Amino acid sequence: MDRKALVVVGVLVAGYALLSHYSNSAPEAKGLAAALSVGPVVLIGLALVWRWAGAWSALAAALVSGALIQRYLPALEKNYEWLDLTQQCGVYGLLAASFARSLLPGRTPLCTQLAAKMHGALAPVEIRYTRRATLAWMLFYLALVAAIIALFLEAPLRVWSFFVNFITFGLILAMGIGDYGLRRLVLPPRPTGGFLGILQRALLG
Repeated sequence: MDRKALVVVGVLVAGYALLSHYSNSAPEAKGLAAALSVGPVVLIGLALVWRWAGAWSALAAALVSGALIQRYLPALEKNYEWLDLTQQCGVYGLLAASFARSLLPGRTPLCTQLAAKMHGALAPVEIRYTRRATLAWMLFYLALVAAIIALFLEAPLRVWSFFVNFITFGLILAMGIGDYGLRRLVLPPRPTGGFLGILQRALLG
C-alpha cells in the first residue's frame, strides 16, 4: 500500500469512526447509526457479488438490499447497536481466525508470510519469532473481541462506541509498534520500510 492509498484509507476510517461515534451518542441520529451499521456489510457483500457473479447480479442484489433495508428500517433503527456489535466482533474475530488458521500444521504463519514478502528468505530465528508473533496477534484480537463484548454488556453505549471507534485503533497501533520494537531488539537488523511499514504491520500484524 503506497503513501496516497494509506492516507485515503486513514481519512475514510477516521470519518467513519467520527460519524459512528456521533450517531451512537446522539439519540436523534438513530437513522444515521442504522445506516452506518448496515452500510459496510452491504457494500462488502455487493463487492463480493460483483466479483463472483458480475455487474448485473450486483445491481440486482443492490436493489433487493435497498428494498429490504427500506422495509425493515424501523427495526434496524431500534436495534442498530446489536448490528454494530456484530460488525465489530466479526471484523476482529475474522482477523483472529486468519492468524489462527495460519498456525495449523502444514501452513505458514501469517507473520512469517508477511516478513518473507518484505525481506525474502528468513533465518531460523526469524521464523521462530514470526510464528510466536502470529500467536501473539491471534491472542490480541481474541482479547479485543472479549473486551468489545464486555464493554457492550456493562458500559453505556457512548463509552462502548468511543472504545470501538477510537481506542481499538490505538491498541492495534501500540501492538504493532511493540512488535516492531521487539523485532529490532531480538532479530538481526533488516530494512524496516520506515514509518509506513510500521503502520502496515500495525494493521496486518
